[in-house]
Amino acid sequence: MKYNLEDRPGPLPLMLYGLQWWVISLPCVIILGAVVARLHFDNTGDQVLYLQKTFGLVGLTMLAQLLWGHRLPLVVGQSTILLVGLTASLSSSLPALYTAIMVSGAVLAVVAAFGLIAGLRALFTDRVVAVILILIAFTLAPTIIRLLLNPGPGAALSLGFTLCLVLVMVLANQILPGVWKSMTILIGLVGGSLVWALLVGRPEALETVPAGTFGLILPSLEFEAGTIISFLICMLAMSINELGSIESIGRILRADDLDGRVKRGQVVLGLANFTSGAVGIIGPVSFSLSVGVIGATGCAARRAMIPAALGLIVCAFFPELVLIFSRLPGVVMGALLVYLMGAQLASGLVMLTQGRGVADFNGGLTVGLPLIFGLLISFSPESAFTAFPTLVRPLVGNGFIMGTLMAILLEHLILRPDHRRP
Repeated sequence: MKYNLEDRPGPLPLMLYGLQWWVISLPCVIILGAVVARLHFDNTGDQVLYLQKTFGLVGLTMLAQLLWGHRLPLVVGQSTILLVGLTASLSSSLPALYTAIMVSGAVLAVVAAFGLIAGLRALFTDRVVAVILILIAFTLAPTIIRLLLNPGPGAALSLGFTLCLVLVMVLANQILPGVWKSMTILIGLVGGSLVWALLVGRPEALETVPAGTFGLILPSLEFEAGTIISFLICMLAMSINELGSIESIGRILRADDLDGRVKRGQVVLGLANFTSGAVGIIGPVSFSLSVGVIGATGCAARRAMIPAALGLIVCAFFPELVLIFSRLPGVVMGALLVYLMGAQLASGLVMLTQGRGVADFNGGLTVGLPLIFGLLISFSPESAFTAFPTLVRPLVGNGFIMGTLMAILLEHLILRPDHRRP
């Protein structure tokens, strides 16, 4: 290892490693940020402003984690779990959605500050976590379909392009050496956009960024109990994701005071999501993809990521640059999500096969029922849930939440291992 966790690289290595981390962080911000911006807004100005706020908040969160939170070299990006929760609750107003994220972020920060996360971790066994990983991939399918089959050149071209781009990224991930392997998504983002422009023509150029209408902060607060409960469950699942990232990289680097790092990291995560709700964007989470980058470069110094965090913050002040990101083709975003969700599904399957996730029929049922239930709800029309009371409608209409709750119910009550017959 060239640089260990607390080492201080010289000015030139610091900037070079920082540039590398910035490039790797870009897709974590752009892909989900652009997808959500398009779900919310048709106005280009609002889409650009949404991405500007995303760049700024993700950069600030990364900086806070590096200097005070978990103090580990972890990439930060927008949470896929919150994206799932948001897409399943689009019938709610934007103030209601982001008020729920504010509340759930504040609750997470308080719970983490008092050291109560450990007690909640018992609910999320390896089998339940594996179900959550697979549920994310399954329940995002309707969103991916909307991206791929938007009115345009035609479904056949979009699906054919998606298949080719995904296979190219899989091949690139197999043959690229070292740190280049971690650039697979960025290569797919840039290369896919260029190829799509050659196929269908580039989008109409805009000389200036149109004015947005949403504003820098949430215009009002709307407290919907069902939506808040949905996002509280999403936030709990996301905190388990954060916990896994911190513990995995912490153990690999043999970091001291891992419990303290977990606690501080969770507090920062909660505060960051509270702030994200206040400004009207989905919140960030730490990603564990840093392990491969550290292994390839030999640099585990957390300070090497500070220039990357500052670079993300600087991007927020250049709307013309963000405008380019906001106008990336929807089909490319959809293809990248297909690749990412395929990787997510693979992670869930690995968790199931490495342990005793499906060692018997009841174990398989604990996995299979939540998945099929979540999938059915995700593809059901909104009209199917109108008969439910307003309080529970955001819950029963959310395939991810219902699948997660069913997995916990089966795992800890109905099909508990000590209740199963040998």
